[in-house]
Amino acid sequence: MEAYTDFANVYDIFMDDTPYQEWAEVLVQLIKKYGVDTREKTLEKEAYTESQQTLMKEVRLEAERRIIVDLGCGTGILTELLADAGYDMIGVDSSQDMLNVAMARREESGKNILYLNQDIRELDLYGTAGAMVSVCDCLNYLLEEDELLQVFRLVNNYLYPGGIFLFDFNTVYKYEQVIGDTTIAENREDCSFIWENFYDKESGINEYDLTIFVRCSEEEYAESGLFRQFVETHFQRGYTLEQIKRLVEQAGMKFITALDGDTHQEPREESQRILIVARESGKGR
Repeated sequence: MEAYTDFANVYDIFMDDTPYQEWAEVLVQLIKKYGVDTREKTLEKEAYTESQQTLMKEVRLEAERRIIVDLGCGTGILTELLADAGYDMIGVDSSQDMLNVAMARREESGKNILYLNQDIRELDLYGTAGAMVSVCDCLNYLLEEDELLQVFRLVNNYLYPGGIFLFDFNTVYKYEQVIGDTTIAENREDCSFIWENFYDKESGINEYDLTIFVRCSEEEYAESGLFRQFVETHFQRGYTLEQIKRLVEQAGMKFITALDGDTHQEPREESQRILIVARESGKGR
């Protein structure tokens, strides 16, 4: 069953304790530290002595270096926060249902955010971007190393020269030692869920089955008092830091650093989520 369909409409309710603001602040700090300078610059006077075609190319590249692409943007909360920080945002997600929520949020905020309904394994942008980000275990949905490598190569291709890729991933440790074979249930006023988790150590695949109960519309509930039930199955794979570093470099990018996703310090064996900074390589300047 396709993930993030019916679940999209209640996703933000169950994710209300996710530290999006903290994540956005960390990403902005890392972009300022490692990324292409995103401050708008005035072109050198010498540029005006060149051909009009060259000048227009410079203008276009200056605009592209200020763009950030949010891969697996979901309902757009982080995308909006990065737009608040002054970046020109593009959000990419394979779930149209999640993007519908993001676009409704955009309509309310008035932000100028472009949303694209694409599978990141087939990423197709109109130009380059100064940075790309992907958080909240989006890349763990890629179950094969070849798929991850393909995404890394596409990212490297669409990054502005010297641009950076910031992404996180859930570790094997998290799936093996923390989530494992567990069942989680949560009850809210208008919706509830049961999360049944299964981890296969041999294949490295983590499966979780979500059974979600959502209160019917106000009129329907007044008449029946019923909740609607739906089920989604999600598959993820844990990766090690060594695997990720190898694939980043194999894709042609430069591995810069890794941080524990929660403490923002050096990763430990017990790190459940790791944040990576990698740089575009190969285009020249």
